[in-house]
Amino acid sequence: MKLKLSLLITTLLLLGGCTQETQNKLSRSIQNWTGTNGVLDVYAGDKLVKRFIDIDKLSTAIGTDDGATRPYRYGYGIDDKNFNGKKDDGEKRVYFEFSDYSTSYIFYEDK
Repeated sequence: MKLKLSLLITTLLLLGGCTQETQNKLSRSIQNWTGTNGVLDVYAGDKLVKRFIDIDKLSTAIGTDDGATRPYRYGYGIDDKNFNGKKDDGEKRVYFEFSDYSTSYIFYEDK
């Protein structure tokens, strides 16, 4: 019992000492392992113009040489052309990117 408690305290202290970005990366790793069912809605003004469904994660781009984050995100998902929230014939899994600065979007989990 004391060993389990010691291990738990040590783990919590190590995680508490991590930067927020490191904690986020750990969280994303766990989330990627468990999976999600994300939806990305992209807007032009107040009009929905694009929807991707069945997204397992959104990633922030990171520079190859400098390791700095880039101002866009990317992922893979089904291009939901008719906005009905389910995969229909002709709707395929695609790669997508969008700017964090100029794109109005909402990303959410659809259970």
